[in-house]
Amino acid sequence: MFELPKLKYSFDALEPFIDSLTMEIHHDKHHQAYVDKLNVAVANDPSFAGKTIEEILTDTSAIRKDIRTAVINNGGGHLNHSLFWEIMAPNSSFDPESAVGKKILETFTDFDSFKEKFSDTAIGRFGSGWAWVVVDHDKLEIMDTQNQDTPISVGKTPLLCLDVWEHAYYLKYQNKRADYIKAWWNVVNWKKVEDNFKAAVK
Repeated sequence: MFELPKLKYSFDALEPFIDSLTMEIHHDKHHQAYVDKLNVAVANDPSFAGKTIEEILTDTSAIRKDIRTAVINNGGGHLNHSLFWEIMAPNSSFDPESAVGKKILETFTDFDSFKEKFSDTAIGRFGSGWAWVVVDHDKLEIMDTQNQDTPISVGKTPLLCLDVWEHAYYLKYQNKRADYIKAWWNVVNWKKVEDNFKAAVK
């Protein structure tokens, strides 16, 4: 059975950038619903026994057709949110001398250009979905996915992600997705992004 991961910080830890009520509803209600529906979808299929959600979503073609959509949607929701909580933290700052910092500057010239490209990708994601920084064959790439699709299903390793479903920001920012994205940069957990990068390129 898959379980909802506990947050490593309080609901109000990311204030004023992400409000406490949004965090509580997003984690305890939305993410929990993905976990519950995922468990229902895989309950009667022994082929999932002992597998992580990463292993399952790496090869979606192996998922039984009658439950494939439910597993992709709810498993992706579980996996994506689990990463999302971890790549946020209060009082973290970008380090240009870190391994991922150097790679970002090498790839995108400067941090502002990187932020602009990522933000534009997140703003431009039509409807619900996610913006990502991923490693693809040791190269950094910015991409987006629809709904709860995940980059690991296309062979890419996520380092950082931003949820642009309306439930992630509507209570505080209403329809102002760009304002939410601008605020979110203040809570990126660069230490965790660094850890993700090192694990991806080892």
